Amino acid sequence: MAPPDLDSLRFPIGHPQLPTAPLTPAERAGYLQQLVDLPLNLMLAARQVGKERLQLPYRPGGWTGLQVIHHVADSHLNAYVRFRLALTEDNPTIKPYEEAAWAELPDAIANPPFISLELLATLHTRWLELLHHLSEEQWQRTFYHPGTQKTFTLDQTLALYAWHGRHHVAHIELLGADKQPGEQ
Repeated sequence: MAPPDLDSLRFPIGHPQLPTAPLTPAERAGYLQQLVDLPLNLMLAARQVGKERLQLPYRPGGWTGLQVIHHVADSHLNAYVRFRLALTEDNPTIKPYEEAAWAELPDAIANPPFISLELLATLHTRWLELLHHLSEEQWQRTFYHPGTQKTFTLDQTLALYAWHGRHHVAHIELLGADKQPGEQ
């Protein structure tokens, strides 16, 4: 059997597909549920893989499972702030960050996964409380991302971060794909 290509390892669930029109309430509910499910799904995937395998990269040249877990918390913290900025300012320009550099900082290397898993669970509780109270008009508020030079609605951003969570859970699951029975 041929090994998977790097693109399928890098994007195991495919590339994100952002909506081009406002989401329907049903579509939005599905994405919100994915945010609800993410902390538990990520924790279960990490537990299934085990702490030793979390020290390994999920693909050649990729981050370790531990770095992926810390990245998800970092990324979703930034997303939460972006939502709050878009809700309180008129099309604000958000601050991008160097994800790869953040993944190399000492806290992303040395902290155990439960630190970011607990942070993610708490963050999602607060973020979802905010999201469940947005009006249709608020979902169409925007921010400008200077890195991509694009303006995003909050609907599009919701879809992106729902995908982002599933994307990284799949990376953790890749670490356990060739795990031997009884291996930690």
